[in-house]
Amino acid sequence: MTTEIPSAATPSARGARTATAPTGGAIPADWITRLPKVDLHCHLIGTVRPSTFGELARREGLELPDTPERIFADINSLPPDPALYRNTVVPVPQGRSADEPAVSFSLFQASNWVVEVLRSADDLTRIVYEAFEDAHTSSNTRHLELFFDGVPEHLAGLGYAGSVEAYAEGIRLAERDFGMTGLMIAGIDRSRSGEEALARVREVVDNPHEYVAGIGLDNLETAGPPERFIDAYRLAGEAGLGRTAHSSEHAPSALNTITCLDDLGCDRIDHGYFVLEDSDVVNRVRDEQVVFTVASTTSRRSWRPWRRASIAAMIDAGLTVVPCSDDPGMFPTTLASEYRILADDLGVDADPLRAMALTGVHASWLPADAKQRLRDSVVAEIAALDSEFGLESD
Repeated sequence: MTTEIPSAATPSARGARTATAPTGGAIPADWITRLPKVDLHCHLIGTVRPSTFGELARREGLELPDTPERIFADINSLPPDPALYRNTVVPVPQGRSADEPAVSFSLFQASNWVVEVLRSADDLTRIVYEAFEDAHTSSNTRHLELFFDGVPEHLAGLGYAGSVEAYAEGIRLAERDFGMTGLMIAGIDRSRSGEEALARVREVVDNPHEYVAGIGLDNLETAGPPERFIDAYRLAGEAGLGRTAHSSEHAPSALNTITCLDDLGCDRIDHGYFVLEDSDVVNRVRDEQVVFTVASTTSRRSWRPWRRASIAAMIDAGLTVVPCSDDPGMFPTTLASEYRILADDLGVDADPLRAMALTGVHASWLPADAKQRLRDSVVAEIAALDSEFGLESD
């Protein structure tokens, strides 16, 4: 349930945001881009390129209200009733932000359109390959774990096993071409029933695949409490699958995170910002070195400053955070951009950034031997990068 981070990979809470970096007090942007990284929280549908979406939409005759590029640029999921978020530890914005587009598209609407135009195993292989290619090119991502959803009705002919094999082929091609590693996470839609979740996990367990390493509870946190999925997570644990969950992201409470740790047996937590609401929980997850995958960028544009302030507070409290890209094609962002926000906007120094990259390796669901190879490679690459830029690690 908890993750013991090696001391060499543990960022110090004290001084983690002192920003005493070299070269005029700023960490070089190219150093951040080239820092070897691990992305443990990335949704496959949210990685699709607008150009690929446009091509597939034209092929399928799907009429869109605007160009794919414009739709993705104008994604803006409106937050729920602001009354739910009064008097939080980190104040949640109560109004809209100045950068919101006049016409918005929700993340869910855009995702549904993308799913609608995926019609073959080749389409699935393509979007996985492109997700890895973009992660490699933009961010020097060395290992990527992708959430994938259930099989839509129009791809029922592939079935679960066929779709997973199509995804896996994309990973194999990416491993060959980019020297990366990758795994898949079976997404559990928390808006569905506990029985449906259990059936999905049974499907995963009954069709084991080397690239499917675990399960993850996703969708809006307010759509389904984690205790609904205890049986599904118990089955996953018995089968040796990794377990994670989106938690304390939309519900302004730390309680769901405790449920995810204690009752679902999660190995790590996706998001987790509202754990700050309970100092006892903060102390516990700090002491247990629970890994939180965090993203400064979200489709809720008015919440972006709150996200960043929350991540800064988590770092200051000594929590173990690892940046992730979440839905990089649709926000849009990159993993390198998420690291850059930590450095440039939050004042995180180079040493904690190095530590986050190594913690990502440790918290991955790679087999032990593959994890050790990746760690050795990342350590060597960081050393070479530091030497090139004249940086020193404390």
